[in-house]
Amino acid sequence: MKLSSTALLVLASMCSTIAFQPSSSFLGQKHNKLSTPNPSSSSTALSMVTTGPLKCRPIGIGSAAPKTVISNVDLESVVETSDEWIRTRTGISERRVLLHPKEDYNQETDGPFESIKTLASDAAGKALKMSGLSPDDIDLVLVATSSPDDMFGDATSVAASLGCQNAVAFDLTAACSGFLFGAVTAGQFLTNDGNSYKNAIVVGADALSRWIDWDDRNSCILFGDGAGAVVLSATEDTSNAGILGSSAHSNGLGYKELNCGYAGSARHVATPGEGTTLSSGSYNRLAMNGKEVYKFATREVPKVILEALEAANMEVEQVDWLLLHQANIRIMETVASRLGIPMEKVITNLSSYGNTSAGSIPLALDEAVRSGQVKEGDVIACAGFGAGLSWGAAIMRWGGK
Repeated sequence: MKLSSTALLVLASMCSTIAFQPSSSFLGQKHNKLSTPNPSSSSTALSMVTTGPLKCRPIGIGSAAPKTVISNVDLESVVETSDEWIRTRTGISERRVLLHPKEDYNQETDGPFESIKTLASDAAGKALKMSGLSPDDIDLVLVATSSPDDMFGDATSVAASLGCQNAVAFDLTAACSGFLFGAVTAGQFLTNDGNSYKNAIVVGADALSRWIDWDDRNSCILFGDGAGAVVLSATEDTSNAGILGSSAHSNGLGYKELNCGYAGSARHVATPGEGTTLSSGSYNRLAMNGKEVYKFATREVPKVILEALEAANMEVEQVDWLLLHQANIRIMETVASRLGIPMEKVITNLSSYGNTSAGSIPLALDEAVRSGQVKEGDVIACAGFGAGLSWGAAIMRWGGK
């Protein structure tokens, strides 16, 4: 594909910025000065994986969020911050969070307690209803989450709650890139010739409120809990494709900038002799270097979107909507500006939900579809980015009503 003048200008502006940076990035990689506006000259080009059109289309969407809302004003009583400070720096006004069950909670009398499983099942159920398919039509249920209720995964429980008796179900962990990676993975299942997969449900769901430090004003203001889901249906050929192209990257050298690492505590087991000291499982609080993550996102996301557009043989001018992982409004503004996309074409509900990790893209898309903002046939450039570090983009054409 010959890159458009807009794409060339975007890459040229980013290249000129990088040329003045030190030769060693925070990812630990060496950067040569970029003399040509070519996506392959990125320091991450060797890890790039792209796909062209996949023979599937999105036909249903749904979302769910906890009932409990914590506003910025509420957080003024928790940490040293203010509503104005949070809104102007992040674009967030409130977030929704899962609660811990009260001691007298009884599931038989009080009903199911809100959890990642219930949110994921609710979102998937709404998507399934919109699609017009029955649970027996679903062949694959994929749940993208980094905070499951069950360490072994929630996908099988979600499939069972929906009555998807014919589906295989599994979890995928890729943090804030999870839903996008999951959608492309499901699309591959539906596209591969000779298999029997016809319909898939992809869920993005996270509850990072469980893992942040609520005494850290830099992180507790950012995150909320939520879930979104999409139904993908196989098509006969790529003429009706709903995933038109994608590109994905990862680089573990940036792990230290955003992680939730294993902690553990000593557990002595009285084996013969001096015994054995094992590790009893637990995790640290989420740790994030916000400045470096911002730099990473604003540098790499515009490039990966251009890569996905190139894989789809499309231009920036053909994009109807830009839908980024809902992390920070400043990231969205910068990425949109570098792509030459006006903010009125950027889908966002960040103000009401905060960063819901794998749930953010489908949650925002669900609201945009149901409000009539996104219509059948609209082209949406989606990008996710986060821990790992991982990042990717997919160009989607909405196929539902």
